[in-house]
Amino acid sequence: MNRIDSTDTAEAGLSAADHAMGSPDAKLTLVEYGDYECPACLQAEPLVRHLMETEGHRLRFVFRHYPLVEVHPHAELAAEAAEAAAAQGKFWPMHHLLFAQKQHLDAASLAGYAESIGLDMLRYHGEMNDRIYTQRVQEHRRAGDRSGLRATPTFFLNDAVIDVSFGFDKLTEAVHAALKGR
Repeated sequence: MNRIDSTDTAEAGLSAADHAMGSPDAKLTLVEYGDYECPACLQAEPLVRHLMETEGHRLRFVFRHYPLVEVHPHAELAAEAAEAAAAQGKFWPMHHLLFAQKQHLDAASLAGYAESIGLDMLRYHGEMNDRIYTQRVQEHRRAGDRSGLRATPTFFLNDAVIDVSFGFDKLTEAVHAALKGR
């Protein structure tokens, strides 16, 4: 992962449209810009889930799409599938399922995942065929670009970048240190 100057932020003006889990009153907000086809994002997913299970009352987690289409040709379509699930109130089940499916992110596989979590498939296919979520995914990508992102995953903890290029233990350490100070 490329380093980001500590003055860069995640543009953390969070909105109701953000995909967030945890208490809205949490003192800490962890924002991840991720890509469903990124091997490092796949590795980070269990750690993020663990942090939310253990610190969820004090930590809010926000996921934003940053598909690196140049190297991950299925990442943008997978992000759009997650958005289609979000429109039906099932972002997190789809999000977790996509990260569990390492290399199976083609359109047919995505439809199978959508069906497995109980989405209205007529609606799903219509929205995916019309690519109505492309703009939202690209807006996340542009916000990441404005924050200086170049790689995934990139994490921000209360607007400060957490450099995980030398291991995800840095993320755990940063969260625990921030929680001790609160």
